[in-house]
Amino acid sequence: MQNGQEIFTEKGVLITLEQYNMYKEIIAREKEREAEILYLKQELAQLKRMIFGSRSERHIGHDPSQLNLGLDVETIEEPEKETEQITYSRSKPDNKKGSAIRLALPSHLHREEHIIEPAEDTTGASLPDCVIQAGKIGEVVTEILEYTPGKFYVEKYVRPKYVFPKEERIVIGELPSLPIPRGNAGPGLLAHLLISKFVDHLPFYRQVQQFKRQDIDIAESTISGWFTASCRLLEPLYERLVTRVRRSSYLMADETPIPVQTKDKPGSTHKGYDWVYYAPLEKLVCFDYRKSRGRDGPEEFLEKFRGILQTDGYNALCAIAHNAFYAQNIVM
Repeated sequence: MQNGQEIFTEKGVLITLEQYNMYKEIIAREKEREAEILYLKQELAQLKRMIFGSRSERHIGHDPSQLNLGLDVETIEEPEKETEQITYSRSKPDNKKGSAIRLALPSHLHREEHIIEPAEDTTGASLPDCVIQAGKIGEVVTEILEYTPGKFYVEKYVRPKYVFPKEERIVIGELPSLPIPRGNAGPGLLAHLLISKFVDHLPFYRQVQQFKRQDIDIAESTISGWFTASCRLLEPLYERLVTRVRRSSYLMADETPIPVQTKDKPGSTHKGYDWVYYAPLEKLVCFDYRKSRGRDGPEEFLEKFRGILQTDGYNALCAIAHNAFYAQNIVM
C-alpha cells in the first residue's frame, strides 16, 4: 500500500520510497549472486569430472540445457592435402584357403644334416648328356625344428634324387617317420611343450615369449595345432591307462570342478568336472573329464569295474559303489 512518499511492505512495515528502491536493488543483486554461484558450481563439477573422473566420464557431450563454460577453443580448419593414387603389382601367394603357411626356419640355428640315400642300388642311375654330374638330378630338403633342454637346433634331412632314364623313373630315400605328418616339429620339441605346460604350468603364450628371446618366432596358433596333434598321439597310452585302472580290485574316486574354455563361448568359461580314479595297489591315477557332475560319467567309466570302490559319500557314487561291491562279491 502506498501513501505519498511512504510505502507499506508485505509484512506491514512502513518505509519510504527511497528505502523501497534500495530494497529492490538488494534483492536483484542477491539473485544475480545466486545465479553466478550456481554457474560456478556447475563449472567446477564439470572440470573435476574431466580431470579426476573415470575414463568413461571424462568426455561430456554438449548439452544445450547446461550453462556454457566458455572454454571452447576456436578450431582452425587445415587445408585439404592433395592425394595421389599409386598402383603396383605383386606375385599372388600360392596358398589355398585353409592351408597353413609354413615360414622358413631361422638360418642362425645349428643344423644336424642327415643324408638319406635310396634303399635300392643307384649305380645305374644317370642324367641326360648335357649334365656333367651323372646320376643325381637334385635333392629334397626337409627341415624339422628340434629341441634339447636349453638348446634349439634343426634336424636337416637331405634326400638325393636319382633318375633311371631307361626305366623312366626317379628314386629317393624315405623320410623317417615324424610325429606330425607334414609338420616341422620334432618329438623333443613336442615333449618340451607338453611338459612345460602341464608339469611346469607354463602357458603357451609364455613359451612363445621364451622362443622369441632366442630369435625364433612361432605363432601361438601353430603351437596349439602341435598340441592337438600330440594329444592324438597319446590317446593309445591313455586308453591303456584306463584299462589298467579298471582292472584294479580297489579304487578311490572323487570329482573336482574346473573352469573350461571352449569355442562355443569365447571369452567366458563353463564349469566342467575332472573325475579322478586312483588305484592305490598299482599306484595309478586316471583323470576322466565330464561336462557335468551327473552319475552318467562314473557309470560309463566303471561299467567294467569289478572290485571295491571307496568314495566321499556323494549320492551318485554311493549307488555305483554299492553295485560294484555287489558285483565283486558275485565274482569271488
